[in-house]
Amino acid sequence: MAAAMPVCYHGAISRKECEDLMAKKNKDGAYLIRDSETIQGAMCLCVYKQRVVYTYRLLQARTGHFTLLAAGGQEEVFFKTLDDLIRHYKRKNQGLAVHLRHSIKRKTALLIKTITPPEPSPPAEEVEEEEHDYENAPSSSDYVEVLPNQSTQL
Repeated sequence: MAAAMPVCYHGAISRKECEDLMAKKNKDGAYLIRDSETIQGAMCLCVYKQRVVYTYRLLQARTGHFTLLAAGGQEEVFFKTLDDLIRHYKRKNQGLAVHLRHSIKRKTALLIKTITPPEPSPPAEEVEEEEHDYENAPSSSDYVEVLPNQSTQL
């Protein structure tokens, strides 16, 4: 199942492209989300403050919930959607260099596949046994004719 990403998600743009977009916006609290260049499957929340771009690692748990990678000693907070995470960090004093204020929007719509837990395997008694295709079995018979080996007879 694919979920619509927030308009601030820019996908696989580079750190340099991100910094250029933020410098162009030039507003404290400007932010965007991009794919991580170093950790496959991770994203980055990038926030602009006084000409510096602060990058926070954003991870998606197996449950599908999102969290910012917490520094040592800080408790991880999980959010059902990226929009929930963004709403939370728009509030002041939530641990970022500056709270989120100005979304840098992408120009096109993007979709991402969400992680869903795997379905459990059926119990052993429910697994169907596979049928074997024997070389010498006639197609109309349920039985295979086995002839004795002539050299082993007395």
